[in-house]
Amino acid sequence: MTGAGPQGGILFVLSAPSGAGKSTVAERLLGRVTGLRRTVSHTTRAPREGERDAVDYHFVDEAAFEGMAGRNEFLEWAQVHGARYGTSRGAVARALAEGGGDLLLVIDVQGGRALRGMKDIDAVTIFLLPPSEEELERRLRGRGSDSDAAIRQRLDNARREMQEQDWYDHKVINDEVARAVDEVEGIIRRERARRAARQGAR
Repeated sequence: MTGAGPQGGILFVLSAPSGAGKSTVAERLLGRVTGLRRTVSHTTRAPREGERDAVDYHFVDEAAFEGMAGRNEFLEWAQVHGARYGTSRGAVARALAEGGGDLLLVIDVQGGRALRGMKDIDAVTIFLLPPSEEELERRLRGRGSDSDAAIRQRLDNARREMQEQDWYDHKVINDEVARAVDEVEGIIRRERARRAARQGAR
């Protein structure tokens, strides 16, 4: 499997520490960038308020997730904040093979690290950063869904995850959502133009 399918589709990977806003940025991108689709990951965590099964995530129990992992059905998977998250290998392969546009994979930093180690994956990777640790903590507390201990754990993890940023192709600071979306959209359009130019030169 490569990041470019037979019809020229590109695999874009968006990663960020928890609370940096990757889901919000991804949702807005999908609403305004034509030809961009999102893969839906599997997770063992419970849905948050407003989240929908098979739209935000495929919410599964531990046994189902373990079975998929045992059958090597995940392109990547990781345990994050006590829950497991995984990307279906088959779903990504089918989406790229079908053509009809590019694919946006919204995954945590552990998942991004796993993809970097795969020689058969050619993806454009984007790391979304919070403007500061203080702002990240404010956003996490603003969710109202985590205990103080959970927030401290997420902040500790975020510090480690942000050390991975230099391995990504692009870095975007999410200090204001609209500006961050504009910047990521610009990256997508430039990568599309670069890919088209390479294909045209063949």
